[in-house]
Amino acid sequence: MSAADARALAVVAARAADDKKAEDVRVLQVGDVLGITEFFVIASASNRRLVKTLIDHAEAVVRQELGRSPVRSEGVGELQWVLLDYGDVVIHVFTEEVRAYYEIERLYRDVPSVDWRV
Repeated sequence: MSAADARALAVVAARAADDKKAEDVRVLQVGDVLGITEFFVIASASNRRLVKTLIDHAEAVVRQELGRSPVRSEGVGELQWVLLDYGDVVIHVFTEEVRAYYEIERLYRDVPSVDWRV
C-alpha cells in the first residue's frame, strides 16, 4: 500500500474510534522510526466493553470504506490492550489504566502527529 493509503486507513480508524466515544485518539507517523509500520492509531476506553466496541467498529468501518481487514489481532481475549495490525497501520485500543501504565506515546514523542479531525 502507498503512504497515502496507509494515512487514509489511519484517519478512517481514528474517526471510527472517535464516533464510538474513544478518548484521547491520536495518530502517530512512526514509519521513519519503526520501519515495520507507517502509522499507529492510539485510543483509550473507560472499560473493557468499550474497548471491544471501539475495535469492532473500527474494523467494520475500515472494511466497509477501504475494503481492508487486519492481518492479525492481539489482546482480544483480555480486552485491556487490543491491537489490530493492518501491516502499514497498527491500531491500539487500551483501557485507560493500561495506556497510562505503558505510556506508548512517550516512546514515540518525537514522531509527527497526524491531524485526523480535518
